[in-house]
Amino acid sequence: MNGIVILNKPSGISSNTACRKVGKILGEKKVGHLGTLDPMAEGVLPVALGKCTKLFDYYLKKRKTYIAEFTFGYETDTLDREGRIVVDGGRFPTKEDIALVLPKLRGEIAQIPPKYSAKKVNGKRAYDLARENVEFELKPKDITIYKLEMLEQIDNKTYKFLIECSAGTYIRSIARDIAYALQTYATMTHLQRKMCGEFLIENSCTFDNINDSSVISPSELFGGNAINIDENTFKLAFNTGYINLPSVGENELFLVKLDTIDVGIATQFDGKYKLVIRLV
Repeated sequence: MNGIVILNKPSGISSNTACRKVGKILGEKKVGHLGTLDPMAEGVLPVALGKCTKLFDYYLKKRKTYIAEFTFGYETDTLDREGRIVVDGGRFPTKEDIALVLPKLRGEIAQIPPKYSAKKVNGKRAYDLARENVEFELKPKDITIYKLEMLEQIDNKTYKFLIECSAGTYIRSIARDIAYALQTYATMTHLQRKMCGEFLIENSCTFDNINDSSVISPSELFGGNAINIDENTFKLAFNTGYINLPSVGENELFLVKLDTIDVGIATQFDGKYKLVIRLV
């Protein structure tokens, strides 16, 4: 089975566990996600099935949209509600205070990842070092925050935000950085991903209603971005890895079809098409 399921992942399970559960429901052993969601987070988790798991690298750079709640006044070691409180007693900023610092965090910025993250330091995961109480520093990473808006004030210390950002952005770090700009502390207390690339929460399904019709086939996924080839071109492509046709269009990936059969996925390379995934 080749395709993608847009799962509305519930809070409380890891992305890998969610993938395995989708695979078990659909009877597909080869599964993988196209963008990790922390166990605490909920929302859009694209789950790839079969040979579509090889699409992972092509979805790494996709934009993502989140609804997040940040609670001010304290900070945990993980920067989210599941961590251990390490600093307490910070002040509660007003809506006006927060509005003044948000522009500083929009656009291209250098963000320091949380110490409880999968980043590697001298070959070891940062979260492993943090659990061992090893002192270390993480290097800032260049990211882009396209949109950062306060949606509402929930109470005197908790606010809800809309965030659209590049891949690699840590929403927990945004909470920390807003607070530090206001000389206080904050922790992410809720996170929902609304969009991951072109995958929207409105089109998602839950574990309770997943079935074969939930699977987005390669034809549905790529729509009109398809290359139709004949049998001779098909044989040549599978022998050489290249499709003997000039590259056209601006899309990153194209579906390759032999008559009505989806046979592969290609990308543009050096003026031609390069076959990157074989579906048959």
